[in-house]
Amino acid sequence: MPTVSVKRDLLFQAPGQNYTNEEFDELCFEFGLELDEITSEKEIISKEQGNEKAEGASDVVLYKIEVPANRYDLPCSEGLVRGLQVFKERIKAPVYKWVTPNGEIQNLIITEETAKIRPYAVAAVLRNIKKRALFAIGTHDMDTLSGPFTHTAKQPSDIKFKPLNKTKENPYTQLSMNSNGVVLSTPPIINGNHSKITINTRNVFTECAGTDFTKAKIVLDVIVIMFTAEVVFPNGKSYTFPELRNSRKYCQASNQDVKSKVIGNGSQIEIEIPPARADIIHACDIVEDAAIAYANQFLLNKLTELQRQDMAVAGFMEALTFALCSQEDIADKLGLDISATKAVHVSNPKMAEVQVACTTLLPGLLKTSPANRKMPLPLKLFEISDIVVKDSSRDVGGRNYRHLCSVYYKNPGLRKSMGYWTELCSSAFFHGRCMEILARGQSMGKLGVLHPDVITKFELTMLCSSLEINIEPFL
Repeated sequence: MPTVSVKRDLLFQAPGQNYTNEEFDELCFEFGLELDEITSEKEIISKEQGNEKAEGASDVVLYKIEVPANRYDLPCSEGLVRGLQVFKERIKAPVYKWVTPNGEIQNLIITEETAKIRPYAVAAVLRNIKKRALFAIGTHDMDTLSGPFTHTAKQPSDIKFKPLNKTKENPYTQLSMNSNGVVLSTPPIINGNHSKITINTRNVFTECAGTDFTKAKIVLDVIVIMFTAEVVFPNGKSYTFPELRNSRKYCQASNQDVKSKVIGNGSQIEIEIPPARADIIHACDIVEDAAIAYANQFLLNKLTELQRQDMAVAGFMEALTFALCSQEDIADKLGLDISATKAVHVSNPKMAEVQVACTTLLPGLLKTSPANRKMPLPLKLFEISDIVVKDSSRDVGGRNYRHLCSVYYKNPGLRKSMGYWTELCSSAFFHGRCMEILARGQSMGKLGVLHPDVITKFELTMLCSSLEINIEPFL
């Protein structure tokens, strides 16, 4: 996922509320983001180049925040603040619209010569801006230009162009220029020096060229929102940009607390999607967004975080193992037949270690233990993660369960704390040293001393006890 660096004070200034580092980390988690690092420009330079190079660098605190790759509206402080404000219900979701200027609408004309390079281009004009901004995409001082504009391609020898902040003219192929023949930019390389943005710029002409029309429109909408023009294509069709069009999606109504409009007989909900949320395409995307805002805060992930803390307090070290493993790990080494595991198989696996999805977390922890033999004993490891099993009732043929698994590698020590052992025995456990864990009338997992054969197959040399439960029944 992309990581965005944002100045902490600037981030807190917009909503008018300060957070401690822990509070902001929790807010990011609830919103579906991750506060990856708290640093400063001086600290970064010091780590990379040494303390001498860092002298005089800024001490302003920077938050490095991981954002989902499909959230094009978040990789800047304005979008991030707006998203968090809407999420915390401090402001309503903004509604955007483009307005007709007092003068004529500017035109961007696309010629046939661009067809084999970047056949699409879109543009917009931002007027009376209060905050200057620089973009990697073509932005130009509108007051130095006159329309209509042309997006075309020529032979390099026919183009006279002075790149941004350069004094020499360089040859290029594709270009955008204004009515006087002044070249504005040469996509996708660099803008021109003639229309560069300065601190005094108030009206900005923005253009974006690409090979995909839809993606070009999305980029332009997001740029305009974070802070109009008419485009004429070679076939004669003309479009007005930016569209800033809210779309509507429909999905089945449920008891989720989603602000929306119920339509029909109450079986469907209608949700309005802002133009910056190009990642919402289907109804499942709406459900995912609602789950991030709701489930992350109150349900499974919250329970997972609480259990992680409890396991750490108990002296266990967390491990993160692979989601795929070999058939031998979940079947033969545990004394099971592969058909009894309900394992989801990988089609045409490239190696034995990725044959099936893990149906239990135990093999991963047992394979981790030999790699940590030099660590002081007892070795206490745990993992909270998903396992996958076949489920014919699901449309995808399988489902996930969130499991907690722990191992204690030295001497079991369980006889001291348990009053009795049942004779219920799994092939992975020592006979008479295994218990089934029940909650609300259903089996949640097993606890016991591993069978010597299992210990030997995983290259362990001492007794090992384990616990594995499904935590979802606690919800």
